[in-house]
Amino acid sequence: MSRLKGRKALVTGAASGIGAATVARLLADGATVLACDISGEGMAGTFNHVANLADPQAIALLAAAAESQLGGLDILVNNAGVCPVGTLEDLTDDQWQFGLDVNLLAPARLAKACLSLLKASSAGRVINTGSILSRYGDAGLGAYAASKHAILGFTRSLAMELGPYGVTVNCVQPGCIVTGMTRGMLENGAAAEYYREKSALKRLGQPEDIADVIAFLASDDARFITGQGIIADGGVMTHS
Repeated sequence: MSRLKGRKALVTGAASGIGAATVARLLADGATVLACDISGEGMAGTFNHVANLADPQAIALLAAAAESQLGGLDILVNNAGVCPVGTLEDLTDDQWQFGLDVNLLAPARLAKACLSLLKASSAGRVINTGSILSRYGDAGLGAYAASKHAILGFTRSLAMELGPYGVTVNCVQPGCIVTGMTRGMLENGAAAEYYREKSALKRLGQPEDIADVIAFLASDDARFITGQGIIADGGVMTHS
């Protein structure tokens, strides 16, 4: 398949899980990909870049790398994320801030740093990774859920700002996906069975399930979709 042939993409959180699967899928579809992660191990983009996206200066350097190594940018996938776990009573201000820095401010800062490149593209795409936790709540995940509510709101507002330039902005909202972030929880057989039973498809999601949605949103097939939260959860939210 070559529906993204000639397109230039930047994917964050690219060393594992959804990010790594997205890099592989975009490459398979013909894109040139700059992969970025806080760890260099596991990245397999056309170009690879190590950065801590909680650092605004690192984001400026990443945007500069996109321009110098890719020669432009058509597709920005803001996928890097963290999941602070704890009740309101237990979470510290530092944990709250770190979650917001990575899950909300980093995507906003990176999109801003890449604005001129995206506006210059004939098929600009911004795709943010959210969560179905922006649709409901769960004990101990308040900081994470708040950041994912926020990224959905940011997505919708940015779509209105960039629409006149032909740039679409969407948010993929995965359900329970088997990744490094969730593996510890899912090693508890009861937890895995709980999420499996909540799914209409009676299975947990795999990173490739989400990467395929991202690749679709990056393609011309999704040219009239913008400002949307796209739920990909195997039918979990049909209960709501």
